[in-house]
Amino acid sequence: MEAKAQARYVRVSPRKARLVIDMIRGKEVLRAREILQFSDRNVAEVIEKCLNSAVANAEREGAKASSLVVKTTYADDGPTMKRYRPRAKGSASRIRKRTCHITVIVATPKEA
Repeated sequence: MEAKAQARYVRVSPRKARLVIDMIRGKEVLRAREILQFSDRNVAEVIEKCLNSAVANAEREGAKASSLVVKTTYADDGPTMKRYRPRAKGSASRIRKRTCHITVIVATPKEA
């Protein structure tokens, strides 16, 4: 049995989110929560919320949180907000404020 949760339009670049996501992929849920709680990255808080949501979805189906494993996690690109910053000689440069969609899938160990 597997359960999924998504955090959409998170205001962090996907590249930064993937650094944290790669640390928890394949780990048991309790171990993944520990890793996220002690991570220095700000996005770890958002990923932990998404993980807790996926676990809650699995518990609604009858699974125990202690027996779940993080099967798959990924961060896809979301829409990029484009802003402009004044530069020298009357020109402007583009600033890209990136967003991402974070997906966490948890499953029982025999399915993972």
